[in-house]
Formats: sequence, C-alpha cells, structure tokens
Amino acid sequence: MVLSPRISLITLGVFDFKKSVAFYQQLGFVLSKHSSGDVAFFELKGTWLGLYPKDKLAEDAHVSFAGKGYQSISLAHNVKTKAEVDAAFQHVKKIGGKILKEPKDAFWGGYSGYFEDPDGYLWEVAWNPHFWVE
Repeated sequence: MVLSPRISLITLGVFDFKKSVAFYQQLGFVLSKHSSGDVAFFELKGTWLGLYPKDKLAEDAHVSFAGKGYQSISLAHNVKTKAEVDAAFQHVKKIGGKILKEPKDAFWGGYSGYFEDPDGYLWEVAWNPHFWVE
C-alpha cells in the first residue's frame, strides 16, 4: 500500500504538558473531547495537533528519549482499518524503511506502529477508532 500524501495528526513532544496545553488554548485552539490525562488533541482544518509528554512519546515509539533517536515530533497517518496499517508497513519494508515498532493493538484503543524516515523523523501509521481525517 502506497501512502496517500497527507498528514493526519502532528504530535508534539512537550516538556511541560500543562503549560503547552494552555499556550495552544490561548492561541485559540479548542481542546478536543478526545483529550484525556496527559494527551491533548486539537482539531485543525484537515488535520489534528496532539501534545504528549516528550518522554512518553519516545516510550510509545520504542526509541531513546535523548539524542538522535528521538526528534521530539512524530507524524501520523491514519487509515480506515487495521489491515490498511499492516499493508502500509509491508510497503514501508519493501522500500527499505526502518521499522521501529511493528503494528500492534495500542493502549488507547487503536492499532499502530512506527517507522523512521531517512532523516530519522518518526511516522506512525494508525487505525484510530476515535476519529478519522479524510
């Protein structure tokens, strides 16, 4: 499966979660009902912005919190089914992408995995039952 040219969710790893959420709210971003605990989501026009503590985002992707292994951002591509997640990873493997975390059921209720682009940026491909962006 070739990925279509879109970004579904941009997640920023943040040091001070509460301060960052307040900052984006002050910019006029509206906190989504899908936010909870230490994850915040803001619905944008055509995409979503997520905020998550830097150390927890690194842990979720199975990469080091410090150094080159983690760039403080992950880009997400949401698909309609678990099978599409698996198909996307087969394609990433075929083109030589580095798989960081094989797709699996996620603690937040979806199904996802991570790969790394040639410059070390993280991409998550996910099926998310909570929201879908065309």
